[in-house]
Amino acid sequence: MTSTAAEFQTSRKTRIMYSLMSLGIATPAEAVAGIIAFYIVDVKNLPATWYATFWFFYTIYNALNNPALGYMSDRTKSRWGRRIPYVLFGGLPYAVAFALLFTVPFDGKNNPTGLLLYFGAAIIVWEGLYTAFATGYYGLLPEMFGTYRERTDVAAKMNIFQTIALVLGAALPPLLADILGWPGMATALAVISVIAIYTGYPALFERKDLKTDTSFPFLQALKYTFVNRSYLTATGAQAMRFFATGTLQTGILFYLKYSLKVDESLATVILGIAFLVAMFSLYPWRNWVANKLDSRRTLMLANAVMILGIVPMGFSPNINFTYAAAVILGIGLGGLVLIGDVIITEVIDEDEVKTGHQRAGMYFGMSGFIITLSGLLVSSVFGIVMPAFGYDTLLDVQPASVDLGFRIFLTVPTSIGFLLAITLLWLYPLHGKRLQDIKDILTKKKEAA
Repeated sequence: MTSTAAEFQTSRKTRIMYSLMSLGIATPAEAVAGIIAFYIVDVKNLPATWYATFWFFYTIYNALNNPALGYMSDRTKSRWGRRIPYVLFGGLPYAVAFALLFTVPFDGKNNPTGLLLYFGAAIIVWEGLYTAFATGYYGLLPEMFGTYRERTDVAAKMNIFQTIALVLGAALPPLLADILGWPGMATALAVISVIAIYTGYPALFERKDLKTDTSFPFLQALKYTFVNRSYLTATGAQAMRFFATGTLQTGILFYLKYSLKVDESLATVILGIAFLVAMFSLYPWRNWVANKLDSRRTLMLANAVMILGIVPMGFSPNINFTYAAAVILGIGLGGLVLIGDVIITEVIDEDEVKTGHQRAGMYFGMSGFIITLSGLLVSSVFGIVMPAFGYDTLLDVQPASVDLGFRIFLTVPTSIGFLLAITLLWLYPLHGKRLQDIKDILTKKKEAA
């Protein structure tokens, strides 16, 4: 039995404060993901085609800056260390840039060009700050918390705060905007973000032996990353998971409207059920599954549970049946979000043993790159599948065939994504004795340092 001292090398306060910072990171990010399109297109009247075209190129930028800023994080040398400067000096600008996204001085009816230029510049700056800030924050995860049980405990706490961020950033903005206006809503969320970030900041620390570790030249860093089988299988599984969940989120509104013939606003109830169940299942997943198995088998099981929840939705006769499916999805989602970052920390540990460098920035950055591109796969599948079933936005009344189309879109690509994730995790080599050997080597290295 693992002792408490071996399980937790940091204090409970440190783990809570580190986790609290994820609330500050996630609240603006959830708001941008959930409502920015509505605000810019419907409230500020930017033509939808302009928005869609810009968003395509923005997504590519969003993907590419992840490895670039991750590499910069690994190479940073300062009196504060490698990761902490991005958090210390990036938190306030990140929140301010978010607020500025919702203080657009132009309207698409009168000046669509000015609106697009302001919005484009503002969100590019905001996203760059987000990537730099988040890379520094997540890069500290494997460094501050060295044991598997400690990491799963932190991951559970982080995801509880991130669920709160989901409510603040995705559910409350329309209500806050009615009361405070859109700029007031954004300012309120920015203040919450800053408080959470700088309340948790004093808990951050870096290992002394890594503060001057500057890794490799960029091309060599890419080479070592992409020949790492553990990384390729782990991040590939993560990308397939995000493809599956992204397809689910994209299709749920259409599924409710055209397949179940109910108000699409019930998507809020369905997703709310799934998210709340996921939050309450985090510690059961940690205590009863993750700490008895390992990250690989836990994620395989979680992906399998997601399939059990998603497939019945294709045959759902009514909304109540879908509510029950959402509970199962929430249970599976709890396992996915708990271990998603933890498995990447194992890859980082293995790479440190192999190369002598701790390159958390590069690995989290490259994971962000691949996961972001999975969003393009979601839109591509939608563009292929739904026209085949007669869905046409120019029609006032859609043909009856779209019912089957949206049931298939919601269940088949998602199930394939989760199955591919399970397959890649089965190929993931970092488990058992091999993983234990890496942990032992790093323990001796830290003791020597």
